[in-house]
Amino acid sequence: MNEALHVYLQTPPLPYYLGAGRSRYLPGDQHPNRKGLGFFDLLLVVKGALHIGENGREWTLAEGETLLLLPEGEHYASRPCGEETVFYWMHFDHEGERGETAETNTVKQPTVKQPFSNPYSIRMPKRSALRNPAAAFGLLEQLLKQSGENRSAAFWREQSLLLELLRLLEEGAAGGASSPSLKLAQQTEAYLKQYYRTEITNESLAEALHFHPNYVVRCMKEHYRRTPMEYLHDYRLEQAKLLLITTERSIAQIAEEVGFRYAPYFSSCFKASVGLSPLQFRKMYLP
Repeated sequence: MNEALHVYLQTPPLPYYLGAGRSRYLPGDQHPNRKGLGFFDLLLVVKGALHIGENGREWTLAEGETLLLLPEGEHYASRPCGEETVFYWMHFDHEGERGETAETNTVKQPTVKQPFSNPYSIRMPKRSALRNPAAAFGLLEQLLKQSGENRSAAFWREQSLLLELLRLLEEGAAGGASSPSLKLAQQTEAYLKQYYRTEITNESLAEALHFHPNYVVRCMKEHYRRTPMEYLHDYRLEQAKLLLITTERSIAQIAEEVGFRYAPYFSSCFKASVGLSPLQFRKMYLP
């Protein structure tokens, strides 16, 4: 099938590793049917062809291709293997917001605003052709070797290998799906995070990025659902929250440090966003 589906995982929390294995099917063998497993099942084909369906959609995975099956619903063999087929499987879970989207170039925003919210969405293709299959297979082999190791040491190593594998999948998705407008939106985000303490306008931002202000605004709204100034405003408030609970600086000092020129305006914006004044918010975390 040709749908450009992506699976997103809002972080934090981070995904965590459950297990992995390597399977070999002979002609006539097929993947077992499963329903409501409760965890993600990542398949990576080494040799042959694997025929898999999920909730009415079907795929044939060739050498170097992957498929990410969801915790909910049903997956099954769409037909038996016609040749010897070897593949890795890996199970992992994620307790945060997650889902599937066809908006391959949109940065997923959280639906619930948390007290501290500077989240990142891991976005992986539902199905992909690995750009570097050997690297992914190597990570899976390392995961398999951890089963005989000391559990405390293996836990950290397994988590590290899982995240590295998901990074490879995400990089492959970005390489195939990134548009010029997404790249500019990401550059805009990086610039705003780097220089949020300084005075920034749409005009100065556009000059720094060498694009017309209207185009920069349009790209940010398309991919982040916020204008650059809205993003900047929210990011400054997030940094202010951290300073309120990790320092004893005054409200005025914090306002100036995160880019607000006037402390009363900062306090007004903070209360409108959080529902508490900066001082009330700080007192929530005092002993």
